[in-house]
Amino acid sequence: MVWTVNQQVGRGRSRIWGVALLCWLFIMLVTPKIPLSYRNHLYADMRNFVGVPNTLNVITNFPFLIVGVLGFVLCLGGGSFFNIRLPGELWGWLLFYGGTASVAFGSAYYHLRPDDNRVLLDTLPMMIAYSSLFSTFILERLGERIGLSCLFSLVVLAVLSTSYARTFNDLRLCMIFQLIPCIAIPIMTFLFPPKYTHSRYWLWAVGVFILAKMEALADMKIYCANNYIISGHSLEHLCSAIAPVLVTVMLMHRSCRFPRKSYCFLLLGSGSHDRLGEIKECP
Repeated sequence: MVWTVNQQVGRGRSRIWGVALLCWLFIMLVTPKIPLSYRNHLYADMRNFVGVPNTLNVITNFPFLIVGVLGFVLCLGGGSFFNIRLPGELWGWLLFYGGTASVAFGSAYYHLRPDDNRVLLDTLPMMIAYSSLFSTFILERLGERIGLSCLFSLVVLAVLSTSYARTFNDLRLCMIFQLIPCIAIPIMTFLFPPKYTHSRYWLWAVGVFILAKMEALADMKIYCANNYIISGHSLEHLCSAIAPVLVTVMLMHRSCRFPRKSYCFLLLGSGSHDRLGEIKECP
């Protein structure tokens, strides 16, 4: 019976990955090449303050450093601060916060003098943070083994996608890589039961990320709308930094759901009545 259930789950996962691969191939075939150009490095706000080129685009990366370092240190603290039950989860969250902190350095370095060579240092840490976050979500929903395999695979894919963009002058892989978690996380949230409480924070983080990308697309329009105070790209940095803040709050407040339910089930199945108070507290 258990073997049959596991076999069905395994087939379901294989179908999911098969559909994802087919979608990726379809997108690559039907979409035109998106090359790098000098326009990619022209931002609405290029003002210099106190001798720092593109000042606001540089300093708005500082929140990534604060959140990344703080989250990394709290992860090392273990269960004292975050509810992380599995070793695989710990590796995923450490890599996520490490990538988030690296975004601050890579993006600031790129915005000091934007060009095709420096953009890799801006893109790669962000891609690693995305891949580790998505892998941790998969680990929570589908299990430690598949989550760890995704962590390794997606990090390698992030490096390959960035290298492909620079070598073949095509941004499609990087853009698809960033788009997939925004689609997959909301769908998987409703398809697979969460291991922890406060799972709504995943959806909020995705919403914040989508909002940040919209701000980046409206870089000049936002800059003009607020009388040239701050550009859409600078707001994208600040908005993107909210996503790791949200998942940090989630890690601090969430609790494991399944062990408590299993414990209640065992008590009810054994006919125990002397622990009725605990049973009533179970969800």
